[in-house]
Amino acid sequence: MEYYTNTAYSSSEREERCSVIVFQQFFLDMPQKDPCQKQACEIQKCLQANNYMESKCQAVIEELRKCCARYPKGRSLICSGFEKEEEEKQTLKCTPQ
Repeated sequence: MEYYTNTAYSSSEREERCSVIVFQQFFLDMPQKDPCQKQACEIQKCLQANNYMESKCQAVIEELRKCCARYPKGRSLICSGFEKEEEEKQTLKCTPQ
């Protein structure tokens, strides 16, 4: 028997416990779905339907911006373009003219 945190485990209990830990680690390491994936797909559909005229898809682009605003920076790969755009705007504001 082995002891973990003052608890004795038989061989089969230890194997079961190990399986649970491995499963939990696998589950935690799985890539999570991007929270703004749906909005990004809507933009692609809109652009395709409108011959890639961005001006016709402003409403769905705004929905993606709203989605991105709900999550912390770095949470959504899809939002990284907006985050970079915002950083560039801030840099321009701080640059003396």
